[in-house]
Amino acid sequence: MGCRVTKLLLIVAFTIVIVLWFKRSSGQRSELPRKQKAAEDMVRCELCQVNLPRSEAILSRGRIYCCDEHRLRGH
Repeated sequence: MGCRVTKLLLIVAFTIVIVLWFKRSSGQRSELPRKQKAAEDMVRCELCQVNLPRSEAILSRGRIYCCDEHRLRGH
């Protein structure tokens, strides 16, 4: 009887290890696309010279600014 219980515990432990291993490996694969972002052009604020992504920049009268305050001060 003791041998059966030991075998059962080993099977349960092995099953848990396999399930956790698959869960961890599938979780790592799903996180990769989130971490990888496309490269974006960087631009420089006319007033303070800070570099920032083009998508976050404010374009006004052909000049690039990092924030609305700098846009107003730059005119």
